[in-house]
Amino acid sequence: MPAPARTLRTALRHALVIPAHPLALTSARKLDERRQRALTRYYLDAGAGGLAVGVHTTQFAIREPRHGLYRPVLELAAETARAWSKRRVVTVAGVIGRTKAAVREAALARDLGYEVALLGLGGLAHWTDERLVAHAKAVAEELPVMGFYLQPAVGGRPLGYRFWRRLAELDRLVAIKVAPFDRYATLEVARAVIDAGRSGDVALYTGNDDAIVADLVTPIRTGRGAIAFRGGLLGQWAVWTRAAVRLLTRCRTARRGGSVPVSLLTAGAQLTDANAAIFDAANRFRGCIPGIHEVLRRQGLLRGRWCLDPREELSPGQRAEIERVSRAYPHLADDAFVRANRDRWLA
Repeated sequence: MPAPARTLRTALRHALVIPAHPLALTSARKLDERRQRALTRYYLDAGAGGLAVGVHTTQFAIREPRHGLYRPVLELAAETARAWSKRRVVTVAGVIGRTKAAVREAALARDLGYEVALLGLGGLAHWTDERLVAHAKAVAEELPVMGFYLQPAVGGRPLGYRFWRRLAELDRLVAIKVAPFDRYATLEVARAVIDAGRSGDVALYTGNDDAIVADLVTPIRTGRGAIAFRGGLLGQWAVWTRAAVRLLTRCRTARRGGSVPVSLLTAGAQLTDANAAIFDAANRFRGCIPGIHEVLRRQGLLRGRWCLDPREELSPGQRAEIERVSRAYPHLADDAFVRANRDRWLA
């Protein structure tokens, strides 16, 4: 069963790497359970402090009746995590749709042992702030909520200070994934949490794949208080996860020491360059999921880049870009770690 809210808040206040879990498919575009389990095992052994399943990187289409994969995929990840690791792992379930559907997903996730609902608001573009907050409150009655500011380029909607200020007042809000890919919007979320007096118990997690290090090393101080990002829930951290854990440790140490070395800022710029290739920024992120799959395929964790939608593939030139950043920044990867453990994860 999900942990009590106090225990969950304590866990989220630690520096956690939370990969957005991909979906392993066969060439027939059916769930590849063996490789799906291997991915979960990889993340756990890499040192991830949580898993986010049923999110954008897992492919929203898992919910479509013709696929019927939402429950099986969540169940498989939860079972694998419990069997593979004895340490505390925060389990996050992606929850989307209108209120009735979102509440139903949150209740299912809770019954499967998930602790947090990552509440996506895509498709609700015309809802007022009041209706969105009421929606979040209804979901939170089933499972504690992690708010989610998803960038508009991949289905999100603009959300202003007023919305985040009101959302921050919900008792069952435990965290916010901040991923608008916009510095102004990112600061608005932080300011709203501070102004609501919740900076001590609502954890900020970066989802800004274009500014990971910048978020993690920068305390945000206003005239009314301060807050800092605790960790990240990222599609970028679905790959090269072992290196991501080490990077987060470096960022946390630098922030606590009050001095950020140039080498860490340089690594941040390199990671942004790598993310541009993997996420296909040049084509408004059309190839982001196949890009993640391509890195995992190159490492032997996936057999192919297959997505549920056959039209979802790498953009022209994207594969060459992934090759370029892989050669340029080997220190951001964890290829040796994967090679040493892959057969065990796949067993």
